[in-house]
Amino acid sequence: MSPPSRTLRADAARNRDLLLAAAEAEFAERGPDASVADIARRAGVGKGTVFRHFATKDDLIAAIVRVHVDALDAVGRRLLDAADPAAGLLEFLTAAGGQREQRDLSFLLNADDAGPEVVALRERLYGTVCQLVDRAREAGAVRADVTGHDVVLLMCAPNHVVSFLKDPPPDLWRRYLAIIFDGLRPEGAHPLAPPAPEL
Repeated sequence: MSPPSRTLRADAARNRDLLLAAAEAEFAERGPDASVADIARRAGVGKGTVFRHFATKDDLIAAIVRVHVDALDAVGRRLLDAADPAAGLLEFLTAAGGQREQRDLSFLLNADDAGPEVVALRERLYGTVCQLVDRAREAGAVRADVTGHDVVLLMCAPNHVVSFLKDPPPDLWRRYLAIIFDGLRPEGAHPLAPPAPEL
């Protein structure tokens, strides 16, 4: 059997990209209950095309999560070598906030029933965050009682706060990120209670 033509491969790649974009939009609007039929309709393809690319809905979710986690984790790993660990952590949190401003799909990453691939992606990203926080803490730029898990939970906070406004100004989430980051600093810090959670 001859290999598929370049045109067929290009069509398949285009359909996959359309499906991922449609799925992101559908999940952002409808949450985790978005159906494969609605995703296919938004992409302008049949359900069969969806399942040719992604055997299950979980596979489709994992593909979406992988795109976002890979991009954010690459930023974090690059910043592990930052000369200023505090500036590196702030740059990472800013990148995370910008990604969520575009489309908040964190519920796919953090779902209790996430599939094994999503869990592995989540653990990889959280490990990078913890390393960034450890470096900043060791440099004295982050208070001693703040953990990487604290910062993982705070990553969603700036955009979550802004979501309560009907029509927030662009980049308002940056204001709340600045407040959060100041709260991570050791200057004027008071002891935290209760202890940080384990994720």
